[in-house]
Amino acid sequence: MPVHRPGTARRSRLSPAGVLLTALTALSLLLTLPTTARADDIPPRGSARLGQGVIEHDGQGGRPTGGDAAQTEGVDVSSHQGNVAWQTLWNSGVKWAYVKATESTSYKNPYFAQQYNGSYNVGMIRGAYHFATPDTSSGAAQANYFASGGGGWSRDGRTLPGALDIEWNPYGAACFGKSQSAMVSWIRDFLTTYKARTGRDAVIYTATSWWKQCTGNYSGFGASNPLWIARYNTSPGELPAGWGFQTMWQYTSSGPTVGDHNKFNGALDRVVALANG
Repeated sequence: MPVHRPGTARRSRLSPAGVLLTALTALSLLLTLPTTARADDIPPRGSARLGQGVIEHDGQGGRPTGGDAAQTEGVDVSSHQGNVAWQTLWNSGVKWAYVKATESTSYKNPYFAQQYNGSYNVGMIRGAYHFATPDTSSGAAQANYFASGGGGWSRDGRTLPGALDIEWNPYGAACFGKSQSAMVSWIRDFLTTYKARTGRDAVIYTATSWWKQCTGNYSGFGASNPLWIARYNTSPGELPAGWGFQTMWQYTSSGPTVGDHNKFNGALDRVVALANG
């Protein structure tokens, strides 16, 4: 009977076929690991929020240092914030807010009533926004869903026009699988339908780098649709083509009470003017 001597390697008892099977099994496990990790990184549908892709794609820098121009502080919220301490925000100087209402044609923010009505009840001027998913349905379908699901408008001096959140796709390809011309058509379809439903031109929230990549830096909406620019840095930076100035600027996602803070490009009376149309 063979004896294993110390200091010598014990030979594998696997047959050549067994060795091959073991190697193939190990290779199969290695190949599936990246796929599983990528799947785990994809958030559930409905969970997207304003500015979700900004840091990943554009990074972040310092905070605004202020200046001579009047700016009015605002916040934006979604289901991620849950029930919001609106009085705390009001006391800190926040005067306006946008609340996520809908996404695609299948999701409504379960905290919408507390957030939308709560901001109004402490004295804020507030509006609603829709997270666009151009790969799931038409612009018209999503505009109608939004207008019926919290994105309506009334001339009460306290309700801002609805906002279209059009930015990086957190669920897949950055431009939702659309060509630049198809993306422009989708956005136009949404905007046209929203105005027909509410009488107001929707605000467009976006980042310049996304706009360049996914619309070819289209300039045709600047004359009618207010711009809400996303850039977490000391200034709004370069704006998308067609806009000479931003109406609003989301400058951080790490505020003290609510993460997402914004500056309206003007004093409070200009916020009221936008609300009144």
